Amino acid sequence: MNTNYLRILIFVLMGVLAFSQTAFSMPLTMSKEQLVRYTSEWEGERFPDGRPRVPDDVIERMKLVNIEEAWSVLRREGYEYQFERGWKMVHPGKVLCGRALTVTYMPKRKVADDVTNEIGKEDGRIGNQISWPIDMLSPGDVYVADIYKREIGGPIIGGNLANSIFAKSGNGVLFNGEVRDLAQLEAIDGFNAFVRDWNPGVYQASMIMGINIPTNIGNVAVFPGDVILGKREGVIVVPPHLAEQVVKTAEFIRLKDAFGFERLKAGVYTPGQIDTGDWSDEIEEDFTQWMRDNINNLSVSKEQIQEILKERTL
Repeated sequence: MNTNYLRILIFVLMGVLAFSQTAFSMPLTMSKEQLVRYTSEWEGERFPDGRPRVPDDVIERMKLVNIEEAWSVLRREGYEYQFERGWKMVHPGKVLCGRALTVTYMPKRKVADDVTNEIGKEDGRIGNQISWPIDMLSPGDVYVADIYKREIGGPIIGGNLANSIFAKSGNGVLFNGEVRDLAQLEAIDGFNAFVRDWNPGVYQASMIMGINIPTNIGNVAVFPGDVILGKREGVIVVPPHLAEQVVKTAEFIRLKDAFGFERLKAGVYTPGQIDTGDWSDEIEEDFTQWMRDNINNLSVSKEQIQEILKERTL
């Protein structure tokens, strides 16, 4: 065998080996570079793994946003498929809101499950697969998992793991699947779960094929770092770069609605004057003065109202 041919053969084999090692690692995580690339519209702070970190202040304000308000902003920005309905809740009527840490489960397949366990061992992960995502949670995270609506052998959490999730994140879960131990979950004050149903079975039929990779909750794609907003109507998924825009738009609508309701009840304006897309200059001036006069008594913070007033006087 001549020397040049041998060198080419070695080079090809090295390339194949490198590819196989990369492919071997892919089922569990995305690299930081890949995650940044897929969420490139986000220009703010990130977690060490590259996951967008929407500020806590924005998350808190998001809790007051209506699903319809968020949907309108997302649709206007070209995000058509962000809402999913049909959930059952541990605490109906309570809000679920936070940054998504995503996990994708699939039906168990022997060799693939063995490989996932081997990769987990190599990565230094502790315990069974279902504990791995919990170990990665940060305060404010929502554990989002696609469990493909698995019924028999499907629940991935019960009372013990739910308590651990809440201890790590101070938040809840969004599962495209079922959970167990409803009574124990209801006893965790502050913990909420949006799930498909309840099931007394135990986890045995699924395996993890990805952590912090894009996943889905039915008809909606969820990327790591997306903001989850769950209310009685359902769940809407807000891309990180649009979170503040959604919040600011919702706050402005909330102020306009409060002003309009008050003036209608007092008989100052007619429904035809208020229920229109374009207010007269007179109503706009009245609205601006109303915000100044009530700045300390409204559902939007004083700081945000001051920002709105500043923009309206430019």
